[in-house]
Amino acid sequence: MEALVCEKLGDPGGKMDENSPIVLSKNYPIPQLDSTTAVRVRVKATSLNYANYLQILGKYQEKPPLPFVPGSDYSGIVDAVGPNVSIFKVGDRVCSFASLGSFAQFIVADQSQLLRVPEGCDLVEAAALPVAYGTSHVALVHRARLTSSQVLLVLGAAGGVGLSAVQIGKACGAIVIAVARGFEKVGFLKSLGVDHVVDSSKEDVTMSVKDFLKARKLKGVDVLYDPVGGKPTKAALKLLNWGAQILVIGFASGEIPVIPANFALVKNWTIHGLYWGSYGIHRPGFLEDSLRELLSWMEKGLITIHISHIYSVSEVWT
Repeated sequence: MEALVCEKLGDPGGKMDENSPIVLSKNYPIPQLDSTTAVRVRVKATSLNYANYLQILGKYQEKPPLPFVPGSDYSGIVDAVGPNVSIFKVGDRVCSFASLGSFAQFIVADQSQLLRVPEGCDLVEAAALPVAYGTSHVALVHRARLTSSQVLLVLGAAGGVGLSAVQIGKACGAIVIAVARGFEKVGFLKSLGVDHVVDSSKEDVTMSVKDFLKARKLKGVDVLYDPVGGKPTKAALKLLNWGAQILVIGFASGEIPVIPANFALVKNWTIHGLYWGSYGIHRPGFLEDSLRELLSWMEKGLITIHISHIYSVSEVWT
């Protein structure tokens, strides 16, 4: 089968050549069923996440031994099942996520790790659901317990997890403020019904948000969703209400922010660190329930998955 294989750590942003950390193998071994409840899936689509990039760089929280096949969330068709598989049969439409391995034509998972994709849902869109939307669902619904009376501020709102946070925030009925860069991204966010969008490339984020809050007679931001870090985090802290919640999702800016503990004390802030993947180790059943709810929201049209580009396996790093 074809698979993208990481043979050494490095930046995969250039063309695949002798210096690239990624190689395209056309004869990679097809994974075999490794237990009686194992299921082999022919991969229809797999998403490209920032975490995959960090993993190939060797800068992710988990560092697998070389060589490895990257890739996390995916969707596809059941190709083979173990003798004790009772939930799925060959031909079923499924989606899931893995720590590694989805950048290939086939992947094997235990039946307990797979979710059935409703007939009304597109398989390509389902492949982009688990990691990005799963992260935001756990963060906003279960950790912050976002309600319709609250104000949600999303940094990096045009990125994968940012878009998912915006949509889940709207599904919860919250007042959503989104920060992004550029005319096209701002226009797209407005089309999603975001209450206020700030173009950080030409506006002062703090002043724009304060003006919006004042116009709506709102005291401040109740929940900060932050996948960016760096200076944007520092600016956003000035907008938070007493008793606000801060969701630390990641550091796309490359800079880990410092949140002064004395501010958190005086203003009664709650800071949530969220490493979504670790739930698969510590509370796997919790993740399954979260993703099932997201699939039902997707089926009902409460969330829509935005696919910006589609590539073949050989095109991913070119």
